[in-house]
Amino acid sequence: MHVRFYGAAREVTGSMHLVDTASAKVLLDCGMYQGRREVSDRKNRTIPFDPSIITNVVLSHAHIDHSGRIPLLVREGFSGNIICTRITEDACHYLLADSAHIQESDASYLNYKRVRHLLAQTTGKSRQEIKKLLKKNNHHIDADAVGEILNKYDMHAVRPLYSMEDAENALACFSGQPYNSPVAVGEGVTCTFYEAGHILGSAITILRIKENGRSYTIGFTGDIGRSHRPILKDPESRFDDSDRNLDLLIMESTYGNRVHEPVGDMRGRLRDVINETIGRGGTVVIPAFAFGRTQGLLYTIHDLYDKNETPRVPVYVDSPLATRITRVFGEHPEAYDAGTHRDFLQKGENPFEFPELKFTESVEESMALNRDNSPHIVLSASGMCEAGRILHHLRHKIHNEKNTILIVGYMAEHTLGRRIAEQGLAYEAAGRRGNAPMMRFMGKEYPLLARVVKLDGFSAHGDKNDLLKFLQGSNLEIKKIALVHGEEDQMLPFAHRLESEGYAVFVPKAGESLVIK
Repeated sequence: MHVRFYGAAREVTGSMHLVDTASAKVLLDCGMYQGRREVSDRKNRTIPFDPSIITNVVLSHAHIDHSGRIPLLVREGFSGNIICTRITEDACHYLLADSAHIQESDASYLNYKRVRHLLAQTTGKSRQEIKKLLKKNNHHIDADAVGEILNKYDMHAVRPLYSMEDAENALACFSGQPYNSPVAVGEGVTCTFYEAGHILGSAITILRIKENGRSYTIGFTGDIGRSHRPILKDPESRFDDSDRNLDLLIMESTYGNRVHEPVGDMRGRLRDVINETIGRGGTVVIPAFAFGRTQGLLYTIHDLYDKNETPRVPVYVDSPLATRITRVFGEHPEAYDAGTHRDFLQKGENPFEFPELKFTESVEESMALNRDNSPHIVLSASGMCEAGRILHHLRHKIHNEKNTILIVGYMAEHTLGRRIAEQGLAYEAAGRRGNAPMMRFMGKEYPLLARVVKLDGFSAHGDKNDLLKFLQGSNLEIKKIALVHGEEDQMLPFAHRLESEGYAVFVPKAGESLVIK
């Protein structure tokens, strides 16, 4: 038996690992790469094995860097089941459909830009004439008109990674399972899900395998959360006796060389950011992942408002996906921690509903909000500022020093979010002297005059200490650890730390395998 590491090997996104036994091939996650458009597109379109050979997929949680290539896998021949928790199944119905919509929209826009440039170069038509030719009602791209011109000039059309139809076909393969209940995922292979504490429905997976008369046990952390965070239960530390002795633990290391701010400090830090920004007459712009981060922030803002610790300015969730995911949270109160039951449910309150909270659905509502210069808070996707409505909020707010861009989550290399975080914080540290950094996005450059604040404590990923606490505070006995889901500056120091603690550690490169004897 061996394990091959195809994704999130010495990088954070694109989680994908194959457990290959004598009678089953079980894929752990099938995530999407996120980063530079050209590199990500190339990586995402290539599945490094024949999907038809995969017995089943075990999905740790719904985030797109773990689930996002499942529609492609199904389209290319996978015919098994996607085994996950029930909450993850519910969330994926929204996340994968949204991902498909983004793929289709991006492809449509790129084709439109190519045709617009071609017509401007070859026809002498004005920009307005071209726009009228290629758009319906001067707003929506006319895909048929764009396609006709691409065909006429024998130009290769940009194709989406997968379509809405592909996503719907993939969703039919999902099989949601309860925690702490073994389920067969292949001949001689069972899996049991335990709470991971990362996002609602996230799971630590334990695979029990029988091969050629021998038994093996493999653990896969997925992404491990932090203890004492609002809403979520803490990561599991007490595993069933039959699941305790691991031949291999595949473990994330996103923040293996970093210590976050304490969870307990985050409420006060967020309060201060809101009060300072509103005091300047500004807006707090928060790029936030639709699943997990948005709901955690809403919970905290609701609590601040209930206790009258901040002005009760309007709070907008400008993400249709986040709106739908928040409904998933509302449908699963059984997964909340004791604190959420005490602070909200026992008082008859919904943590994710309060008078100042507004969910913007339509594009028109979002555009009106972009132009709103009165003090407010807006949470918008995407969390790394690479696509979606957040780009429009940044375009309108980034050049005004009254406003604050609040960074509350991980930003992958080569993303706009990483550039804003690094250059904005450096500008703040230098006393905001000299020219502001210039941020290029949506075809233009903008001065980063808005204040940039980073609150690591809201991270859904455990830091170095949280990861060590999971290892040392659990009842697991581990023969070997394979570190994944981390950039080398985080992963390699963590590997050295684990080795100094007596663990045997393997840090795979993409495509490397490990034989389990």
